Amino acid sequence: MSVNPNQVAGMHPNDPTLRSFLEVAPESHFPIQNLPFGIFSTDGDSPRAGVAIGEMVVDLQALESSGLLKTSASNAGASLFARPVLNDFIALGREATTEVRTRVSQLLRHDNPILRDDVALRAKVLHAMTSVKLHMPIAVGGFSDFMLSREHSLNCVDIVGGAAAGQLWRNWTYLPMAYNGRASSVVLSGTPVKRPRGQVLNEGQAAPVYQPTAKLDFELEAAIVVGRGNELGSTVGIAHADAHMFGVVLLNDWSTRDVQAWEAQPLGVFVSKSHRTSISPWIVTFDALEPFRTDGPEQTPPPLAYLNQKGQRNFNVHMQASIKPKDHAKPSVVCRSNLQALYWSFAQQVAHHTSTGCNLMPGDLLATGTVSASGPNAQGCLYEATRDGQQAIALEHGGTRLYLEDGDEVALTAWAQGQGYRVGFGECTGLVTPVDSNKNGAAT
Repeated sequence: MSVNPNQVAGMHPNDPTLRSFLEVAPESHFPIQNLPFGIFSTDGDSPRAGVAIGEMVVDLQALESSGLLKTSASNAGASLFARPVLNDFIALGREATTEVRTRVSQLLRHDNPILRDDVALRAKVLHAMTSVKLHMPIAVGGFSDFMLSREHSLNCVDIVGGAAAGQLWRNWTYLPMAYNGRASSVVLSGTPVKRPRGQVLNEGQAAPVYQPTAKLDFELEAAIVVGRGNELGSTVGIAHADAHMFGVVLLNDWSTRDVQAWEAQPLGVFVSKSHRTSISPWIVTFDALEPFRTDGPEQTPPPLAYLNQKGQRNFNVHMQASIKPKDHAKPSVVCRSNLQALYWSFAQQVAHHTSTGCNLMPGDLLATGTVSASGPNAQGCLYEATRDGQQAIALEHGGTRLYLEDGDEVALTAWAQGQGYRVGFGECTGLVTPVDSNKNGAAT
């Protein structure tokens, strides 16, 4: 049967009045205005591409094989949606992403009968979220962690001391600082976080010892997923950076603050942050985030020309982090922040990363660094909130924390609030498990 998903009068996929024929709760992170991409599998089937809608997953491979998803991505050879990661699809660029998201939006509309009224087709295309297994959505070839939050940076300088109050490093307001992290240890949300060992210089000791970290911390972050890359030796101008960005995930760059304090001088962090980095399974596209663009903080002095971004550069996205101890029934929210507080923007990350000719690749992650804001409970990590373990924070449901304890489950979440709907990221979680019993740190 020949069908045309465009037979229903067009509406923009971000229209707040759009409704899906599937039931979607107002507080759901995945309304029809979102449609984030991920990788999933069902029993006995291979991992493949999907889109989240409410409590369901739309099987993009099944849609394509049914003739309902004819796009430029379909002309790229063997189905890009049948592959175990999204890299080849997102390498096609923003135009392909927009095209696929628009097609899926049309098919899910409440007034489009093509999928709504075909029981057999729905059974083939739609899967309950509870019945699928989610996988890493991308193969991460490169991971760079930035320091985009002025509040986070000021808090860190204040805790460490040695600088005048309220003063940052001389270069901080001229460029978005970053370091290259370890791509191989980026894992999917839900992967346990084994307490690592490392070199620590304990107070009063003359030499370091190799021991379990006592200062395991979370970091409330987001990260760009790079879409179309650039050639080695070329740069991406600030006006064209958006075209190289596929979407955004939540990211938790688990940190060992005692190991970090000893190793960080003079070259910066290394093993203190390379043991585990968690990301959320669903990638929220920049198309879905466009309605939530907003002004960022004033940049003084003005950025150099290659970083001087015109217009609204930030996004109004609420973020929060919670800790659920093993003996608690409910999690306690320990941080509430917002992406709009970031001093440097996503586009400025891309422009600076490529400014000397570095080649970004599809699936690379560019993280924001800890997203802190001004005000109470707005510190995006325990290092800030407890001033490096000097003052305990109270948990909402009883108890206190200086740093993470074994059995703690950390959950990050974020959403942009629309008119009667929200564009959300789901959760990025990790359960802290005990250190290995082997004194040499080998896996047991």
